[in-house]
Amino acid sequence: MSDRGYDGHNQQGGDWGPGVHAGAAARATAADAQIDARLGFIRRTYAHLAGAIALFVVLTTVLVNSPVAELMVNLMTASSMSWLVVLALFIGSGWVADWWAHNMESTPLQYLGLALGVVSYSIVFIPMLFIAAHYSSPEVIPNAAITTLAVFSVLTGFVFVTKRDFSMLRTGLVVFSALAFGAIIAGMLFGFTLGLGFSIIMVGLAAGYVVYYTSNVLHHYRTDQHVAAALALFSAIALMFWYILRIFMSRN
Repeated sequence: MSDRGYDGHNQQGGDWGPGVHAGAAARATAADAQIDARLGFIRRTYAHLAGAIALFVVLTTVLVNSPVAELMVNLMTASSMSWLVVLALFIGSGWVADWWAHNMESTPLQYLGLALGVVSYSIVFIPMLFIAAHYSSPEVIPNAAITTLAVFSVLTGFVFVTKRDFSMLRTGLVVFSALAFGAIIAGMLFGFTLGLGFSIIMVGLAAGYVVYYTSNVLHHYRTDQHVAAALALFSAIALMFWYILRIFMSRN
């Protein structure tokens, strides 16, 4: 998860006059842009986010129900080392996707980055979705998805209503993410299971990312960075869905 692409410079109360070139306006942060440009950026961001979620749903549905699904699950989860390789590839592809999505020189490359990010998440979700679909109650996946979207909507509404800048969360999120990743790697290497408490903590971490990225949409992303903003929000939603699904599966 990265906030590399937005411009941290925020001049409160800035306004673009009619004589300012459109390219300069596009380089303004959402907080500094005219109201029409700001609203247009927000609409584009959440439209692209909706498209990313729809693509994720289609891809995971096709993959989980495909003839190769069980083979994929067996290959990805055969051992701790195989899952470590999957995570390494996922992290690498996520970094590339984020880099491309923030490329302001090429619009096609931005969309390719968003697509790569969605495909990467779709693949890494296959083992858990396969188990949930075939060995859990039919309501588990829909209930987890509805809960995730409900929590995301509440957090988004909170940030939009308060209009606060939550960029101060960045350091805490980075530190807790590093600690969580270390715990995950340790569990894989030493064979212990991270239980329900860890899943609840990770939902809280994902909620922090939702608040942080939503705040960045309002205050720090430039108005031409809707693709990168959509990818950031999608990554936070995917993280939240992963651990909410784990919680529902543990109760089933």
